[in-house]
Amino acid sequence: MQFKSVCPYDGRVLEVFEGDTQEQVNLKINGAYSAFDTWRKTSFEKRAALMRLAAKALLKHKKKCSESITLEMGKPIKESMAEIEKCASVCNYYADHAAGFLDDIPLETPHGEAYIHFNPTGVVLAVMPWNFPFWQVFRFAAPAIMAGNTCLLKHASNVPRCALEIEQIFKNAGFPENIFNTLLIGSGEVQQVIEHEFVSAVTLTGSELAGGNVASIAGKNIKKSVLELGGSDAFIVLKDADIALAAKAAVSARMLNTGQSCIAAKRFIMETAIVQEFTEAFIRELEQLSYGNPMKSETDYGTLARRDLAEEIFDQVKRSIDLGAEVIYGQLPEKVNSAYFPPMILRNLKPGMPAYEDEIFGPVASFFTVSGLSEAIDIANESKYGLGGSVWTNNMEKAKKLADQIESGAVYVNQMMFSDPTVPFGGIKKSGYGRELSHLGIREFTNQKTVWIK
Repeated sequence: MQFKSVCPYDGRVLEVFEGDTQEQVNLKINGAYSAFDTWRKTSFEKRAALMRLAAKALLKHKKKCSESITLEMGKPIKESMAEIEKCASVCNYYADHAAGFLDDIPLETPHGEAYIHFNPTGVVLAVMPWNFPFWQVFRFAAPAIMAGNTCLLKHASNVPRCALEIEQIFKNAGFPENIFNTLLIGSGEVQQVIEHEFVSAVTLTGSELAGGNVASIAGKNIKKSVLELGGSDAFIVLKDADIALAAKAAVSARMLNTGQSCIAAKRFIMETAIVQEFTEAFIRELEQLSYGNPMKSETDYGTLARRDLAEEIFDQVKRSIDLGAEVIYGQLPEKVNSAYFPPMILRNLKPGMPAYEDEIFGPVASFFTVSGLSEAIDIANESKYGLGGSVWTNNMEKAKKLADQIESGAVYVNQMMFSDPTVPFGGIKKSGYGRELSHLGIREFTNQKTVWIK
């Protein structure tokens, strides 16, 4: 099997990579399993020193890695640069905090001494997406490796160059052989990797369909899984909010990575009294963004990562319009000729419309008008997803009430939803289960062992 690296902006084939043979896959799995026996016994000090070197390697090769992201999946280069810097930060974060996060936790018992002790689980397979091709991997790999696990990466098929460069970062940092291996395999070969006796667990970031398939295989084999799936985050604006600030953040939250983010704000829910003001401010902010070649520093958004993704959004929007949705900004193209899809705003959305029910993974905003808090909560929670969301108000009592009742893995108040090493990240409902980042993330792939001494 071959993997093509194709630039979505102009359609150029950048490079063709030969996939791994079955023999090569087995060698990498066996190598990771053998390396685990030694790595798990390595001190936190040694692991941390190497992880800090990985951070330095990322920054040293930031230009090359950033260009690979932009060329392979179309992210504007300034966002790609920021992505590499964020990867370095998560490496340093876990280098600094892993040992403390995995300290024994004392337990109160009727007699004797008891505590929770954390042991690594072994070889962990990561099935990762193309939209943040470095960050998604490092936010998994940094804590997993610092916990004493070894890692296998099955990356998205359209970012093979990024996948191999990530593996090279760990080699450049001086990690022992087979601590981190990239598998150049197709989706059809994932099952046999999960089922391999030497693979202990799997984590996936991706679609609901892919997550369900991976979870099913892992479950049948009694193996731990963590899923970070789609999202249709609610962005709730109350009438007492700072509208200008909210609108500016709303456009950033919708247009980051040209809208291709699971935690992008997708459903904008606003009270009736501020609908016009917010809509006008949103459009003003949107029109200040610059479309163009993603390799240019002034570009704010570009094409989607592939043409078929633009075609999928076209279908979602067209079906929504056919069912009565109103376009208040932008225009649906007659047909899709490339990976480009224009920014659009839809309103008058009803159940049964794709723009109401589904995740739109691109620069389309869905606007909802509500009469007050109760209706805002109802609309926010009608989604089958529950990844994140944000609330905009100057009344913290209202904000906390909303945050408590919104069904999602995170709620941010007066700031857009984003991931950060210091706070847990993950969802509920169709957005998945388990947590990444913070102290919770590093414990996902450990055996949380009870020790009780009489």
